[in-house]
Amino acid sequence: MNQWSARWHEFVKKRSHFALWSTFIKWIVLGSVVGLLSGTASAFFLKSLDYVTDVRLEHPWLLYLLPLGGVFVSFLYIRYGKNSAKGNNLIIEQIQDGTETIPLRMAPLVLLGTLVTHLFGGSAGREGTAVQMGGSLAEWFGKLIKISLLDRKILLMCGISGGFGSIFGTPLAGTLFGLEVVTIGLISQQALLPCFVASFVGDLVTTRLWGVHHTHYVVNEFPTLSLMIILKVVLASVIFGLVSMLFSELTHFLKRIFTAMISNPMIKGAVGGLIIIALVFLVGSRDYLGLGIPLIKDSFEGDVSPFAFLWKLIFTAFTLGTGFQGGEVTPLFAIGSTLGNALAGILHVYGPFLAALGFIAVFCGATSTPIACFLMGIELFGSEGAVYMFIACVVSYLFSGHSSIYTSQLIGVSKSQFISIPQGTRIGTVKRASKK
Repeated sequence: MNQWSARWHEFVKKRSHFALWSTFIKWIVLGSVVGLLSGTASAFFLKSLDYVTDVRLEHPWLLYLLPLGGVFVSFLYIRYGKNSAKGNNLIIEQIQDGTETIPLRMAPLVLLGTLVTHLFGGSAGREGTAVQMGGSLAEWFGKLIKISLLDRKILLMCGISGGFGSIFGTPLAGTLFGLEVVTIGLISQQALLPCFVASFVGDLVTTRLWGVHHTHYVVNEFPTLSLMIILKVVLASVIFGLVSMLFSELTHFLKRIFTAMISNPMIKGAVGGLIIIALVFLVGSRDYLGLGIPLIKDSFEGDVSPFAFLWKLIFTAFTLGTGFQGGEVTPLFAIGSTLGNALAGILHVYGPFLAALGFIAVFCGATSTPIACFLMGIELFGSEGAVYMFIACVVSYLFSGHSSIYTSQLIGVSKSQFISIPQGTRIGTVKRASKK
């Protein structure tokens, strides 16, 4: 800190309103810059993703190059990745007092790796890419202006919020996601304004400046509130939570088992590509490749196979478990909406209504971010079903247990008083059998 900065801080400390205004203006500016960077990166990524997806659909034979795609992605990370291979977990750890540097190379690496995954037909999402790009760009910007250690943590949270809000067009959900995802059960209100600014500006930059259009899903009606409907929603939400836990645990299990069995990441990527090709022939359909947006649309507009959720879960777990790049969230949307559609027939409720609840609840269970997912539901489907959405998120959050797609999440508060977990334990090290 130079002499003039020290004098300014001393001046501000003695005048409380100056301090408040200084903080306000500071984070409006810094959050806006992160939003501009992450929103621009998301816009480029989304347009590129649309392009490679169209290419894949026009040339079905590209699927057979998926093993080579796995080799290429693994080679990139072996040769240039260094600690970038930790992905979202690296960013979360740095917010939690980590001492590693988030390299700027993380942004182009995850971008290229995800595009290759989707070009050849891997089943993956886009949130992980957006969050990693936002986090690495925020880190680079922080180094450029030489921010303090505390401000670095807040700026990284802005990177998460900016990336998430801009990639899905949900600035409120993006704000809370950056706050909730670091520690389960605890929220840093100190970062509330910065994360909102980054997410809001990121969304504006993506949609208004770069003209990206997000996919919209329509729920024409929500049922009248009644005890029977609430009971059905609770039952469905318990299932949503259990399925989200299944996805998280299966993905982590496959990562461990493939790493133990195949020490060479390039061979592992090739094997993963062959497994996806084999699954396509086994199922007799390519519906479970890519993001899964057609599956989501079908869940809201008609009927889907009752086991579509399970196949999408398996395809995605094997894709990510063998080293391909991409996020988990959009596939989780597809898993949740198709599961909701399937349960609607069993529970005798309106299909798009339960698809909407599954859309947010399975994602909620897999990330333990109930407020962010609730706000996402309102942003995407309107406030008419707010009560049902809140119930779905809270119940799924509880029944997903202490599992998550992010193994570096800390547990701030145990989800049950009957499960004793020391505060600050990482999800990846939790022994779920440890009970009082």
